[in-house]
Amino acid sequence: MSDNSPSRAEDIERDVSGRVLALRGEDLGLFFRPRTLAVVGASDTPGRPNTAVYRRLRAWAGRVGARVHPVNPGRDLVDGEPCHRSVADVPEPIDVAAVLVGDPAGVLDELAAAGARFAVVFASGFAELGEEGRDAQERMGRLALDGPRVLGPNTNLNAFEEFRDDLDGPAIALISQSGHQGRPIFQAQELGVRVSHWAPTGNEADLEFADFLRHFADLPEVGAVAGYVEGFKDGRTLMLAADHAARRGVPVVVVKVGRTRDGASMAASHTGKLTGSDAVASAVLGQFGVTRVDGLDELLDTSMLLARAKPPVSGGVCVYAISGGTGAHMADLCSAAGLELPELSAGTQRALHEWIPGYLRVSNPVDNGGHPVGDWRGRRILETIVADPAVGVLICPITGAFPPMSDVLARDLAEIAERTDKPVCVVWGSPAGTESAYRDVLLGSRRLAVFRTFANCVRAVRAYLDFHEFQGRYRSAFPDAPRTSSPAAAEARRLLAAGPASEHTAKELLRAYGIRTPREELAGSAAAAARAAAAIGFPVVLKGCGPDVAHKSDLGLVHLDLRSAAQVREAYRRVTAHAGVDAALVCEQVRGGVETVVGLAHDELFGPTVMAGLGGVFVEVFQDVAFRVPPFDAAEAHRMLAGLRGFPLLGGARGRPRADVGALVDVIMKVQRMGLELDGVLAELDINPLAVLPDGAVALDALAVVHP
Repeated sequence: MSDNSPSRAEDIERDVSGRVLALRGEDLGLFFRPRTLAVVGASDTPGRPNTAVYRRLRAWAGRVGARVHPVNPGRDLVDGEPCHRSVADVPEPIDVAAVLVGDPAGVLDELAAAGARFAVVFASGFAELGEEGRDAQERMGRLALDGPRVLGPNTNLNAFEEFRDDLDGPAIALISQSGHQGRPIFQAQELGVRVSHWAPTGNEADLEFADFLRHFADLPEVGAVAGYVEGFKDGRTLMLAADHAARRGVPVVVVKVGRTRDGASMAASHTGKLTGSDAVASAVLGQFGVTRVDGLDELLDTSMLLARAKPPVSGGVCVYAISGGTGAHMADLCSAAGLELPELSAGTQRALHEWIPGYLRVSNPVDNGGHPVGDWRGRRILETIVADPAVGVLICPITGAFPPMSDVLARDLAEIAERTDKPVCVVWGSPAGTESAYRDVLLGSRRLAVFRTFANCVRAVRAYLDFHEFQGRYRSAFPDAPRTSSPAAAEARRLLAAGPASEHTAKELLRAYGIRTPREELAGSAAAAARAAAAIGFPVVLKGCGPDVAHKSDLGLVHLDLRSAAQVREAYRRVTAHAGVDAALVCEQVRGGVETVVGLAHDELFGPTVMAGLGGVFVEVFQDVAFRVPPFDAAEAHRMLAGLRGFPLLGGARGRPRADVGALVDVIMKVQRMGLELDGVLAELDINPLAVLPDGAVALDALAVVHP
C-alpha cells in the first residue's frame, strides 16, 4: 500500500514529502472485549460450517461478557435464540460483527449504516486470486474509511480462541497472517508460556499488522509481541508502530517470509540494484529494534525470553554445566554469536572451589564435575555464580536426563530463578521431554527460560542483550522529521525538471545540498577541455558526459592522470566518439581516501531508502552495504556504517590514514534530506565513489535518475 492510499484523515500527520508521520488507530480493546457481537450468517443446521463457527463465537462471547445477536434472513431462531432478519434489526449498537457470508460487500454496507465498530470477514477469494479479487479487496478497504474497521478478508477464528487464565507473568501477544503458522505459539500455553491475544490479520484490507502491534504495545500484561508476517501492507505505518513499541520498551520478534518484487533488473544505479525489498525490510526492523528470526520454534523461544526477562545488569554470560564437554560446546556457540563470557572474579572462583574439585575449571564456563549438583552444594554454586557482578545471564545446558543429577539441578535452578532478577536459561536436551523434572519443575517455573536446543538458547540470549542495548540508546527520530522543505529543494527540483540527468547535473544537485565535489568544468570542445584543465590544474580526470551515460568506467569513458593539454584533447576526442556522449567533464584529480558509496532509491513499501557501504567498481560484487529508511539521526547513520564488514578500512587499517567518518555521516544525512524533500521527483541517486579522506569526503562520481 502506498502513502497515498486511503486513510482516515483526522488520524494522520504527514511530513514534507507527504508520508505518514503519526497514526492514531481505533481502540482495538473494544474488538477483543466487545459489549455486543452480531453473527451475520448464523446457523444451527447440523454439519454446516457456519453452525460450528457460530457456536464457537457464542462460546467466546460468553467468556468475554458480550451479548450475541444472530443475523440470518432465513431464520427466526438459531439454537433456540431469536434471530434477526437483517443487521438493521439488531436492537443495540454493534461493537463487533462476524460476517460468515460468501459475498460480504452488501453486509458491510449494512453494518456501516448501522454504525458498527468492527467487522470480521472470513470469506476468501480476494487479493490472493488476482486482479479482480484485489479490486474487491480495495473496495472493502475504502468502505472501512467511513464504516466499520475490517479484520480480513481471508481471516479465521484465531482471535476468538480460549486462552488459559491460570498462567501468570508477562504474556506474548501474537499477530499472524497465517492461522496455521501461528498455532505453535498459541499452543505454547501447554508449556507454561502465557499468551494473551491472537490477531489473525488475513489479507489486511483495512486493519493490519501495525494496528495490532501498536495496540498490544500499550497493554500492561504484554511482555513481548510475536509476529508471523508474509508481507507488510504499509511500510510507514509499520515504522510508526515499531517506533511506538520501542518507546514503550516492548520487544517485538517476527518471522518475515515472502519476497516482494525488488525491480533489480530495472534499476539504473548500484543503489537500485542492491535495494531489494527484503534487505530493506530487515534494515527497517533492525532500525526499530525488532528481532527477526527464521523459524517458528525460534520465534517462540526468543519471544518467551524477551517477555519474561528483566533488563540485564551486565552483558556477561556464564555457562554452568555438569560436564566439561557440555560447557565447552555451549561456550563455543556463545562466542560465535558474539556473546561475552567474562572471567568470574577471583573471589567467586575461590568460593566455587570450596564445592567443586580444584582440578576443574570454574573461571567461565563453570564445570562442576557432576556430583556437586546432587546435594546441598549445587544450590550454593548457583547462588555464588549469579552473585558475581560480571554475570548478566546464566545458561545451564542439561544435555540428558539423569535423575540423580538432573532432577536436583532442575529444582535448584527453578528456586534460584525466583530469587534473582538475572535471566536463568536452561536447555533441556533429552529428546523425550516427558520427564517430571522438565514437565513439572522447569516448565512449571514462570521465571526460568527453558529451551530444547543449544542454538535457540544462544540466539535468544543474543536477541535479549541486543534489544536492551537498543533500548538504552533509542530515541525516536519521528519528532525531528522535517515538515518544510529546505532552500536547496527548489534548486534541486529546477535541475531535475529538464529530464534525464547527466553526471554534471547530478553533481550540481549534490552541491545544492552542500555535498562536496571536485573542482570541475563541463567542456563542449577539445579546446574548452584543455582550457578547463589548465584552470583546474594538472593532473586532471576527463569523463564522457551525457544524460544517458552510466557506468562510464565499463565503457572506457574515464581517463585518469592527464598531465598535459595534448592528453586532454586526445581524451576528449575518444570519449565524444561514443554514442550518447555530447560533452566532457574535466575534474580535479582527487587522490587517496577510502572509496565508499552513498545512494538513495525508492522502495515500493518503505519509500525513500538510503544506502551506504564500500564503493568503487566492485560495489555490486562485494555488496557490503547497509540500508536505513528516513527519518533517522546521525547516531543511527554511524551504526549503519559500523555494521559494514569493511568498516575497519575507515579506521585506518594496515597503516592507512584514518578516514573522516564524520564527513561520511554528514553526506548520509544530506542524502536522507534529499530523499525526504525530493520523493516523487528523484527516483535514484548513486554517489560512487565517494572518497572519504582524512579531512572530508568528496563525491567523485554521481548518477541521478529522475522519476518518469
